[in-house]
Amino acid sequence: MSAQAERSVPARKAQNFSGRARIVGLLAALATLALDQVNKLWLIFDYGIAARQPVRLTPFFDVVFLKNTGISYSLFTAQSNFGRWALLLIAAVATACLMLWLWRTRLMLTGFALGLIIGGALGNAADRLAYGYVADFYHFHVGGFSWYVFNLADVAICIGVGLLLIEGLGEKPRRTADGAE
Repeated sequence: MSAQAERSVPARKAQNFSGRARIVGLLAALATLALDQVNKLWLIFDYGIAARQPVRLTPFFDVVFLKNTGISYSLFTAQSNFGRWALLLIAAVATACLMLWLWRTRLMLTGFALGLIIGGALGNAADRLAYGYVADFYHFHVGGFSWYVFNLADVAICIGVGLLLIEGLGEKPRRTADGAE
């Protein structure tokens, strides 16, 4: 085998892993977006959660309907059209940066985690675009403590961030002299 051919083997392997991580991430994003939107459409339009709320599933968990015009924890509430479009622009820029990261990663877990975050961001952005708010439903509470109301997109984003943190704290792959991991 020629020296040129030998050098291209690690490059092909790296490219192959990039492609797999990308596919895993894109599938995770599409699945997250679809599950989030189907869940929201069912709760709002088929089940009619607005008229039935709160639905107490356990003594500490309810299904409610909250129109969140802000971001997480209802921070930066945007009642105006300008605020709505500003939040959409921020989400678009953040999603583009995450897509770039997804496109460059070779790590499957990173690809999956980024896919969850991207799908969740797109799910919430779709709500903001369609309704002017993000539809939130799930509410944990114990005694006087009340956790914020969230949706499946928020769950996916949190799991994705958690996976990135776990991976970042884990052992780093060692590179060989030829640059392969």
